[in-house]
Amino acid sequence: MSDKLKQGTLFEINKETQTGPVTCLGLTFENDEARRAYFTEELRKKLPELKKIEGFPEGEDEDILALSDPPYYTVCPNPWIIDFIAEWNREKKSFDDANIESYNREPFTADVSEGKTDSIYKAHGYHTKVPHKAIMRYILHYTNPGDIVWDGFAGTGMTGVAGQLCNDETELRQMGFTIEGNDVINQDGEKISERGIRKTILSDLSPAATFISSNFNLPIDKDSLSQEIKKIMGELKKSSKWMYEVNDPKYQNQEKCFTQYGATFLFALHVLGK
Repeated sequence: MSDKLKQGTLFEINKETQTGPVTCLGLTFENDEARRAYFTEELRKKLPELKKIEGFPEGEDEDILALSDPPYYTVCPNPWIIDFIAEWNREKKSFDDANIESYNREPFTADVSEGKTDSIYKAHGYHTKVPHKAIMRYILHYTNPGDIVWDGFAGTGMTGVAGQLCNDETELRQMGFTIEGNDVINQDGEKISERGIRKTILSDLSPAATFISSNFNLPIDKDSLSQEIKKIMGELKKSSKWMYEVNDPKYQNQEKCFTQYGATFLFALHVLGK
């Protein structure tokens, strides 16, 4: 394994991503915390200029810095977008210099129908949310692996999830495709795309939306999250379990009643375990 670890994805989480050396925008850091500390200070220096941009969010500098995870996610306009685009274009060129094709896609005309019961969809659901599998069909049709997709109305970041899962063979098979090597084959036996991650830039006027998007798409330490959820559940149990206690002898398992109270927190583990 390389001694330099690239930024992972939500679906490639491991402890090494959090503790080993990381390379970000050409700079190598001892660990991910060192990366975050360095770019947080760089963002602090850039804030006076960024505040001149119309639509800059209202808030204290320290709050903006605390919520951000630069350079991957910033609550305010991200000053590193151009750098990421340049890096991604260099990576894409290195995939296969010989496989250069002129871009040509027919309009996407198939019906798209995806349910709203997927665990990823149900986390932070709202009435205009689009299932990531529906977005994947468009991304697969119009892009190649390594292409950059921009979503200026990101909402909860499903375009980012879709771009990452275009490399997930299990997810593609669940959508009815056959995978032959890196080729994605539809039910008519036609190659419609290639398997591979699409890079995404997600933006939204709402800081809450971009914050949720970042948590759907950036690496998460599942062990730390699990410990924090158990801690919160323990505190809730001490303060609120009495509301679920019953005198009827039929209900012996009061824990089951209380678990329903904490289902919102526990559901996060189910999503991450997908």
